[in-house]
Amino acid sequence: MTGILAWLGALDKSLFFFINTSLANPVTDVIMPFFTADLHLKIFYAACIIGILWKGDNRLRFAIIFSGICIAFSDQLSSHVIKPLIERPRPCHVFDVHLLVGCGGGKSMPSSHAANLFGQAVYFLMIARKSAKYLFPLAVVVALSRVFVGVHYPFDVLVGALVGAVSGLAAYGLFVVSWNYILKRKARRASPYGNTDKHPEG
Repeated sequence: MTGILAWLGALDKSLFFFINTSLANPVTDVIMPFFTADLHLKIFYAACIIGILWKGDNRLRFAIIFSGICIAFSDQLSSHVIKPLIERPRPCHVFDVHLLVGCGGGKSMPSSHAANLFGQAVYFLMIARKSAKYLFPLAVVVALSRVFVGVHYPFDVLVGALVGAVSGLAAYGLFVVSWNYILKRKARRASPYGNTDKHPEG
């Protein structure tokens, strides 16, 4: 078991330097810090929410609530539960890397960026399938950007993606239960028999 973990660690390190150093070029040096910036991701998320509120139906508007729950769950799980348990230092704290942003003082595994983006991608895949062709490529680029800028290993973003996927599925499950409850309440109110569950005899 120890040998397998050592091999995985060496593979992760090799992949990191291949992406962070060997693949680095003037184009990725500009693009990746843009995609990895928290402010840009928050602006994009806010724009999506505004678009749903403006153009979406009641179901999509209601889904926004659980989108927020998904982010809260994936972010808290990755940042405040798993990272303190694993306590893996960021590569920029250990090696001389091609660093394009501030290294930050947090731990490395898993990547919260990857967790949050893949959480939203999986959640909206279940809610509005067509959104997947936009959200999954964005999640992949953002996840890779964390390696390109030098603050995460490839396995960090892979584990983050798994955490996000679980969070997205959990949020979707809560959405389905809640939305079905609302539909049942509306159906009862629309019933000619009022709020009673039993119809009159005869």
